[in-house]
Amino acid sequence: MSEIVIANRKAALDVIAFCEGTSTNPMTRNDGYDVIVTGLGEKGEIFTNYEDHPFANGRPSKVWCKSGQTSNAAGRYQQMLRWWPAYKKQLGLPDFSPESQDKLALQIIRERKALADVDRGDMTAFAEKCCNIWASLPGSPHGQPTKSLEIVKAKFIQFGGTVV
Repeated sequence: MSEIVIANRKAALDVIAFCEGTSTNPMTRNDGYDVIVTGLGEKGEIFTNYEDHPFANGRPSKVWCKSGQTSNAAGRYQQMLRWWPAYKKQLGLPDFSPESQDKLALQIIRERKALADVDRGDMTAFAEKCCNIWASLPGSPHGQPTKSLEIVKAKFIQFGGTVV
């Protein structure tokens, strides 16, 4: 793998974390890898045990909006618990560590057929293909606040990405 591809993949992961607000969360002590979805009226919450997804042992989901919707998203890429066991098995992930979270996010990008877009620095195509997964990406249908495509592109470059 070329240095540009490695840098672009890292930059794309950094973009997701920025857009999702995990890497910039004032509570994080580990670049967003330790962030739990913020509920109503909360300033934030983190976890410190990376042995498994923080909601894996029956912890109740959190109400995150006024309409009463709940979420159990956790980690740098706000991974939902319902998909975690399948990815853990498929990818042979030993835990919910930063390395495992990165591998999982890259697998999701791969499944959305957006990895080649990331590799060549096409953030427009990346956002279009992944906005249904990460609600903060431009074009997301989830009704949450999103970042603009201009911000996504600028952050990609700021984080070391290159358009090839």
